[in-house]
Amino acid sequence: MRLTSVQLVRFGKWSTQFSNLPERYIQRAMNQVYWRNPIGPQYKPKAVIQRKKFYFGLHRPWTLEFKNQNQPGVYKPLVLVEPIKEWSFFRGDRVEVLVGKDKGKQGIVKSVIQERNWVTVEGLNCKLKNLGQDDKRDFEGVYIQEEQPLLVTTEVALVDPSDLKATAYEWRYTEEGEKVRVSARTGRIIPIPATAQETKDYKTKATYIEQPKDTIASEVAEVTFEPKLCTFEMDIMEKMNIKEDRIPPKSFWY
Repeated sequence: MRLTSVQLVRFGKWSTQFSNLPERYIQRAMNQVYWRNPIGPQYKPKAVIQRKKFYFGLHRPWTLEFKNQNQPGVYKPLVLVEPIKEWSFFRGDRVEVLVGKDKGKQGIVKSVIQERNWVTVEGLNCKLKNLGQDDKRDFEGVYIQEEQPLLVTTEVALVDPSDLKATAYEWRYTEEGEKVRVSARTGRIIPIPATAQETKDYKTKATYIEQPKDTIASEVAEVTFEPKLCTFEMDIMEKMNIKEDRIPPKSFWY
């Protein structure tokens, strides 16, 4: 089995889950530059030495907790993650826990950490966490329950909605060409929950109300660029109906 390092940054749909943040912002938030050559034509080509290996935990890359875990010069032990070709667990899925004190119990997926093949299940696999303990003020703090991550490969299983039992699954295509998850035991479709599309800005994409500063969706979807085999100058001349009548002189290169 081929393993890959979790430190390889894998941006995309699930790294930005529940945030609606552009990937370029996340790259800036994670960026740690150790050295960069000065600006100027005499300092070409551009050279940058920056951090490439990060430790991924329960905190998302744009949060302060992630920055504290990946402070400059601090490197945590290497973590190996089994690569998953096609991600099949989404926020809102009903799953069954296969290990630990909550083995056999079912719950709803609360968050997805694809960089570590993790999911957290709401109210299951919890541990007590102390907040605000201060010995100087004789304050014992407050204990809260915090969900711990579970591996999607061995520690949780999807639940078949037809009989509410754990099942293996596989991806198939419907007659309409839609790709769906199907229970290997009953052959029933396991639909992707609507919660998977929920973000901080909207519950569903259909209910989102465009704001005054937003770019209108119709303008975003409009195709305004047509690729052509011509230069920028030739394109301008075509738009302005300028015809090229000049004949370039012959040139010889030795």
